[in-house]
Amino acid sequence: MSRKLIFGPVLGLDAEDTYTVCFVTDSGVPEVTVKIDEKEILATEVQNLPGGGKFWRAAKKVNIPNSSKGKLIEYSVNCGDEFYTDKSGRRSWQFYVPGTDEEPRIAYTSCNGVSKSDLIAKMDDPFKLWEEMAELHLKEPFSLMLMGGDQIYADSIWDKVKALEEWSSLKISDQKKRKGSKQLSSQLDQFYSKLYTERWSEENMSFMLASAPSIMMWDDHDIFDGWGSFPEGLQQSAIFSEIFVYAKKYFELFQIRSGKNSSLLSKNEGHYSLSLKFRNYNILALDNRSERTINQVMSPQHWDDIIHCLKSVDSGNLIVMSAVPVVYRDFSFTETAFDVTPWDESLADDLKDHWRAKEHQGERSRLIMRLLENAAMRNVNSKESRTIILSGDVHVGCLGIVNDRSGEKLIKIHQVVSSGIIHPAPSLIQWLGIKAVTNDDDEPLNEERTIEASMLTPIGSKKYIRARNFVTLQKGTDGKIWVNWIVDGSKGSETGERPVYPIS
Repeated sequence: MSRKLIFGPVLGLDAEDTYTVCFVTDSGVPEVTVKIDEKEILATEVQNLPGGGKFWRAAKKVNIPNSSKGKLIEYSVNCGDEFYTDKSGRRSWQFYVPGTDEEPRIAYTSCNGVSKSDLIAKMDDPFKLWEEMAELHLKEPFSLMLMGGDQIYADSIWDKVKALEEWSSLKISDQKKRKGSKQLSSQLDQFYSKLYTERWSEENMSFMLASAPSIMMWDDHDIFDGWGSFPEGLQQSAIFSEIFVYAKKYFELFQIRSGKNSSLLSKNEGHYSLSLKFRNYNILALDNRSERTINQVMSPQHWDDIIHCLKSVDSGNLIVMSAVPVVYRDFSFTETAFDVTPWDESLADDLKDHWRAKEHQGERSRLIMRLLENAAMRNVNSKESRTIILSGDVHVGCLGIVNDRSGEKLIKIHQVVSSGIIHPAPSLIQWLGIKAVTNDDDEPLNEERTIEASMLTPIGSKKYIRARNFVTLQKGTDGKIWVNWIVDGSKGSETGERPVYPIS
């Protein structure tokens, strides 16, 4: 006999050897077990969902093979003598655990949706890149999948939540005064629950979520477009605060896989930044939305947590997940123009989102300098000490670098941008408009001009990859970490872009 999962499973990584399985069953189930590597684990009930359904979590430490060869682990979800299938009819799943001496194969994605709900219907094959990732995974499994922001596009909230329809039509001054209601809370609860369970159930996406352990960090669209970059009166309003409560609830459930995630830097729920080690990679995911305001990206306590974490990362490679690119085009000219004109919600929040917005430049500089300091320390202690920032958000793929020539040895930070796996790239007209009001000139970061940020050109493409994409990272036989952008339209094409870049 079989039962059907309402949602899932989603496979996660909480520590180098600790894997989690999360899923949703109907609400009448008293007990569920997960069988991993022939061992039964009792799942923990985490949350009841509106409309019926229970969110479950199971965690298991897996023995890592002490060799350069890994192993495939099979798991299933069971209720007594009955087994569960997912929405695609699968009843068991596998994931790959690399050996202690094995170089893991990593995938990175962002922007897993569209800003306008009708845009999906206009796309020929919106999930095409998920299908290509699944095909690659079946040939040579990914050990880890990093998802760097906008895993869910919640912008339809203004159309789908009826209690917000009237509020959206009010003048901003009246929006700030409006209080929440039980009706709004109930509708928000249902909205975010339905959004995750429906959007993440597409066949190839759900296969990857169940088959490659993931680490996720949110960005604005996981709440709604521009979150954290609105004027203070609106950002702190009762309605915005109520929306954030439920966006946060479901982000914690589905992306963080509950507050029991052992990789979280903070246990006080102020932020969700997390850190863990996976073979020779230290992974630091920055939560740049929970505490974001128009004048702040991370709070002082959050910064203390980040700095303390970096001090403990003294060897190996470092991957930093920053949803918004740290190194990117300069929007300051456009930002200045907006500063002398009335605030416009549809445009100004996009400008204030960037690390190079004038309000955030101090924190950006602090982040870069701390990463350079950490890179110098790892350079002394470890043969491998690369620093790679993974970003998304901007709907193009690209490559940046920070070079620090202030000491005896050159210190480098590379930044890889992959965006988006579903969201379309800017049209040619849109991109020409962006280029017309921005620049990508080399940027000195200190008085002596010995530290500089620059944009690079990936091998085999233009500087900016104006097409949907995701990225793979794997160490080659030459000792370099090879970054491959898998670009929409390139598969099977002799003329399509196949951008790569070796990070040494």
